[in-house]
Amino acid sequence: MERFTISLDETLASQFDALVAERGYQNRSEAVRDLIRAAIGDAHNREEASGHCVASLSYVYNHHERALSERLTEISHEHHDLTVAALHTHLDHEHCLEAVVLKGPTSAVRRFADSLTAERGVRHGQLNLIPLQAEHHHAHDEHGEAHVHYKPSL
Repeated sequence: MERFTISLDETLASQFDALVAERGYQNRSEAVRDLIRAAIGDAHNREEASGHCVASLSYVYNHHERALSERLTEISHEHHDLTVAALHTHLDHEHCLEAVVLKGPTSAVRRFADSLTAERGVRHGQLNLIPLQAEHHHAHDEHGEAHVHYKPSL
């Protein structure tokens, strides 16, 4: 068995201890192992993701944190082709909540969500992804240009 040390601020450590107790773990190590297994499983599922999706990404951040707003805006502009809509709301004098509706290749949507939520100062990042399947190709315009309609996978 390999050991490693992590540092947590008092509030996060207290919340984690409450989670450990609530779920009935014998100790912190068991809880951390389960969290790591879940993260590895999630990463494995991401590797297998293909096709297209729609998704909602939500996250909270402190807009006073050094250059964070600018970094988030830059990342969003780099992925403008995935963004369908965005909502920005102020929670208090320091914190903002953003909710973004995304659509596109699953791997690109996940990379975009990961890059936003991994930024230092972003909290509570959550991606809700819905896989899509191609329904059919057809033309709508006078030029006969075909496009694909997607519907949620069942």
